[in-house]
Amino acid sequence: MNTPYPPPPSREGGDGGSQAMPAPGRDGLPSGRPSGETMKERLVQLEVLRYNPDTDTEAHFQRYEVVCHEEWVVLDALNKIKESIDPTLNYRWSCHMAVCGSCGMMINGEPKLSCHSFLRDYEGVIRVEPLTHFPVERDLVTAPDDFMEKLKRVKPYVIGKKKPIEKGEHKQTPAQLMKFRQYSMCINCMLCYAACPEYGLTPHFIGPAALTLAHRYNLDSRDEGRKERMEVVATGEGIWECTFVGACSDVCPAHVDPASALQQLKIVGSIDWIVEHLLPGGKP
Repeated sequence: MNTPYPPPPSREGGDGGSQAMPAPGRDGLPSGRPSGETMKERLVQLEVLRYNPDTDTEAHFQRYEVVCHEEWVVLDALNKIKESIDPTLNYRWSCHMAVCGSCGMMINGEPKLSCHSFLRDYEGVIRVEPLTHFPVERDLVTAPDDFMEKLKRVKPYVIGKKKPIEKGEHKQTPAQLMKFRQYSMCINCMLCYAACPEYGLTPHFIGPAALTLAHRYNLDSRDEGRKERMEVVATGEGIWECTFVGACSDVCPAHVDPASALQQLKIVGSIDWIVEHLLPGGKP
């Protein structure tokens, strides 16, 4: 299990021990770099999956060659392709700093945030595809509808404790916050769904991110909705479908460790069942 306060991922691709590298500015140089200092360039080849539902009967790969600065990430290369080579290329992105979670893609077969995948870490042709296990709308754009519906089912918000405003706020100690803080770091990038073999085989599985957020609110001292959530979570579509492969935690860019959350939920669900079925008058 990861620590409650995991080190933030750095722009250097490490575990937080090195100084973060700013995103490239308009001139292609990282902010803060002296304007007179230039970066090395290299010719990058990207093989990008293309699909236009209006004209294509099936998806196909298209290869691009683009000159990039060595400190760029895959998203920068895609942006340059769209700006200077092929404006028809479609993909999602927003923040360029591994916070919004919208630029998730399969990069050389692995679920990655394209804004956090440095070109210097790849050799040869870089293959870029949309996230697996999701319907493709166009090129690298996938439809997140299934994930959003499952997220709604687990009620990822504080429930209960009706307290009049005039009586003040719901106070929470640092220790109470630490119980769930790690699991609140999810950025909904859906990389864990693309990595999860169980979700690929069993589409009705609620999945890692949604179940992790259910656990996060179950642990919140301000919440009284645990029973409602466990009716959805402790089912064949929920935690009992998880086979603990752990791929979800391996690809998580925010170090949330959903695999840990799901195993903790299994313990809670087992205890609830024992209390309800084996203890006289037991209620979970």
